[in-house]
Amino acid sequence: MQATPLATGVHQLAVPCRDVPRATAFYRDVVGLPFLFDAPGLSFFQCGGVRLMLTTDPKDKIVPLFGIIFFATDDIEGATNAVVAHGAKLEGAPHVIAKLPGRDVWLSHWMDPEGNLMSFMQEKPA
Repeated sequence: MQATPLATGVHQLAVPCRDVPRATAFYRDVVGLPFLFDAPGLSFFQCGGVRLMLTTDPKDKIVPLFGIIFFATDDIEGATNAVVAHGAKLEGAPHVIAKLPGRDVWLSHWMDPEGNLMSFMQEKPA
């Protein structure tokens, strides 16, 4: 049993979409989520303490067809190494995905033993 949890909560959920602008309008205008920002093929909303990311595959394959959980962590390198050491398949080593004012957003991607794509996310001071 591990003394310190690797994940400290859910930071972000990814929702695959075939049409991000249409989905953006729905989540903003119908659901009423506070819109945060857009990036190519992406749209972000605040949903309580969790960020919602609408995403599309530029090749229009939308893989996976299910959402991805982005687990918050205080040690992305350590958490990623720990899950891989316990059987997760590394899909993407920890790396900077965005440089925002005052902080850098880091991600790592891994497959759980059931084949589900998961991620760790950490926002580090810039």
